[in-house]
Amino acid sequence: MRASARWYGGSLPKREYLCRHCGRRVFAEHGVLTEVQLCRSCFEKAYGGWTFKISRGEEGDKFKLDETRSSKALLLGRVTYEGFAAAWPSREGEFADKFNAMPKYVVSSTLTNPTWSNSTVLKGDVADQVRKLKQKQDGDIVVHGSARLVQTLLENDLVDELRLMVFPVVLGTGKRLFGEMSNLKALRLVDARVVGEGVTILRYEPAPEKAKEVAATASSRSASTR
Repeated sequence: MRASARWYGGSLPKREYLCRHCGRRVFAEHGVLTEVQLCRSCFEKAYGGWTFKISRGEEGDKFKLDETRSSKALLLGRVTYEGFAAAWPSREGEFADKFNAMPKYVVSSTLTNPTWSNSTVLKGDVADQVRKLKQKQDGDIVVHGSARLVQTLLENDLVDELRLMVFPVVLGTGKRLFGEMSNLKALRLVDARVVGEGVTILRYEPAPEKAKEVAATASSRSASTR
């Protein structure tokens, strides 16, 4: 979701703008821009690491550690995978040891030689590959980041639980977690808690029956207004 969207001037073609810091011409998805209007490089320099500036407290840290302890495998998109692969092998501690040791599956059409230990590349139809993975892999398969991958998994009803950490800050730009989908997806709130400096942890499960009910109601209302 993007806040305070607006067009940048009238001299550039739609869907493009100039980074207000370095002047680089940038392509904007859907032609909608946010108030920040920075290229990715300048955005990372200005806002990179912002989550570390807002404490999630001991309870939030425990939530992430418990999540990692219960994970049996990681499923990642290529960009998130490459970021993790560059960072975690050199780190120490229980969290890092678990990340480095457990099986890792990366969805990519370009990655051919993953260097992070116990890594496997999934190619071809993403939904089909993940269905097969869920059948053969015991325990929790956890996805971190990987926005495009998460959207694909949600679209194909392959998510068993959605965990969100909502930080009390509006950056003004970024990726959408929920993209365009072919039909309505309903969720049931399983747990909600506030930790640290106002970080909200939300856990949802799919509610397919509720989705059918809401879709049927919407369809009925639409028909009655024709």
